[in-house]
Amino acid sequence: MKYWFFVLLCLAASANITAQHMEDQCYPSHWWVGLQIHQIQVMVHGDKIADDVPMMKFGSSGWKLAPGVFLTKIERVANPNYVFLDLAIHPEARPCQFGFPFVKNRHLQYELKAPRKGNGTAFARGVSSQDLIYLIMPDRFSNGDPANDKFSDLRDTSADPFNPRLRHGGDFQGIINHLPYCSDLGVTALWLTPVVENDMPLVDIGRTTMSGYHGYWFTNQYQIDKRFGGNDGYKMLIDSAHAHGLKIIQDAVYNHVGDKHFLFIDQPAPDWFNQWPQPTGTSGKVQPLVDPYASKKDRDLAEKGWFTHYLPDVNQANPMVATFLIQYAIWAVEEFGIDGWRVDTYYYSDKDFLNKINEALYKEFPKITVFGEVTTQSVTEQAYFTQNNIVSSWKSNLQGCIDFQLEEGILAALNEEFSWKGGVTRLYNVLAQDILYKDPTRNEIILDNHDQDRFYSVIGEDFSKYKQGITILMTQRGIPQLYYGTEILMKNFMKPGDAQVREDFPGGWQQDSVNKFLATGRSPLENEAFDFVKKLAHFRSGSPALTRGKLMQYAPSRGLYVYFRYDSIQTVMVALNTSGEPLRVDPSNYRERTDGFSTMKNIISDEVFKKAGVTLAPKECGVWELIR
Repeated sequence: MKYWFFVLLCLAASANITAQHMEDQCYPSHWWVGLQIHQIQVMVHGDKIADDVPMMKFGSSGWKLAPGVFLTKIERVANPNYVFLDLAIHPEARPCQFGFPFVKNRHLQYELKAPRKGNGTAFARGVSSQDLIYLIMPDRFSNGDPANDKFSDLRDTSADPFNPRLRHGGDFQGIINHLPYCSDLGVTALWLTPVVENDMPLVDIGRTTMSGYHGYWFTNQYQIDKRFGGNDGYKMLIDSAHAHGLKIIQDAVYNHVGDKHFLFIDQPAPDWFNQWPQPTGTSGKVQPLVDPYASKKDRDLAEKGWFTHYLPDVNQANPMVATFLIQYAIWAVEEFGIDGWRVDTYYYSDKDFLNKINEALYKEFPKITVFGEVTTQSVTEQAYFTQNNIVSSWKSNLQGCIDFQLEEGILAALNEEFSWKGGVTRLYNVLAQDILYKDPTRNEIILDNHDQDRFYSVIGEDFSKYKQGITILMTQRGIPQLYYGTEILMKNFMKPGDAQVREDFPGGWQQDSVNKFLATGRSPLENEAFDFVKKLAHFRSGSPALTRGKLMQYAPSRGLYVYFRYDSIQTVMVALNTSGEPLRVDPSNYRERTDGFSTMKNIISDEVFKKAGVTLAPKECGVWELIR
């Protein structure tokens, strides 16, 4: 308890220091005419700003600030350093700048801009099963501009590519430099871990300190971290990616902020964050949020507990907090032109708020994609947080999630012996539960990510298993996501920490001895892996069966698993021998899908042969297009 009071005392002192030097700031910093949202709430943050805003009454239309723009309400909170201005933007409003003349002793200006062109065609396009997502941690991918590695005016001034726990200097320019590499691989979308400002100091995590290089400890949503290139650099990256035919997915964190976020240092109101009498972490359990028999105590602990002691939990049940977060999400899409959102720690947030922010994004950007990180222990729990067919009192409107349950099934298929319940049967069983989803093809399917042991290490660096895993990823239902470096067999376990699975891409730094962005810098096996991924990725992009078709799977037998992707144009057969003995794939056993076809084309070798079947060696897989 004494520790908790000490923390609050330090925060209060910090807030006073900040208030003495703060400049007036508006959030959102600007807005647009012609959007679906006609009412916005501008948060003004400044030293005792509320004292300079008079108490006012408004008529039915409000106070006219500009043609078609009206102030309809002024809202105060406990902290006088904040005031909230509710604006109504009528359809006839045009791009303009205006002030708030009623605010004494201040010079507050606000701008309404013309909306970005190409909603749903040039930006906010969303991703679908026709895409291949490439997950990049910007700090660890490539350092294109060493001049922005560190800044003296930020709390963390360190940068050392040889220290796994510190910032390494990767940035937007480094990604731009390697967009051709991504396109060559067959990638169509980039998901970047959070890029917003992370002005956090080094954090003590036990026996060592760690920087916020990963981006999840952010301190100001409205600023892009200048160590990556800032707001202008982010716009340049997105424009360059779009020019290469690549979409951009931004990583969002609604659940928490870094404890150096200005909203935590100088809290607008006591209920802006979920407060506890003493430090209380989340249980991390999803069950109380799904369980009809759960206690309120368990639900509150799961949803309102802090992720860590330095990541305060945001209270999205507060309407002002919800509005702030919703407006930022729309602002970021319109400002930068991103195509979709991946939402971190999804189920830790207030469930009703999640539906509200999703609905606002869908309304403003009808083609945008939102998928959430939902780490659960069952398909039912996972489906509960997406659009589903489950009968329950609360229904999620999330389009899809990261399919950790399918990932577990894939790894079981590759690493476990076949049995009635184990091995590849687990993969089969997970897919058999797709009945729970409204549309399982909107789930993002993975082999690993930045929070997990790397795939190649998990399968024991077995290249046959590697090819089986990549084959499943590229041919199953859903939106495939590849973690950077998987295509060149990057490996490691999360020991002693997650930095071990977030190593730099070799060749992204000037001092690197090899450059694995180039075939000449890769080993023969790494080139074989790269070419295998590339071959399947490019075939997949042009395959109507794999990108839009239906799935039919056959119950595994003796470790042999066969499934088909098909539509009226194309039929693709996939077979995996997960056993330790050769097994025959006989098309006559799958006549529902093979009748009427005379030949088979091996997608990897391009060999065409009669539909007479094929024998797969132990741990071998195959992908064939059936031809009439």
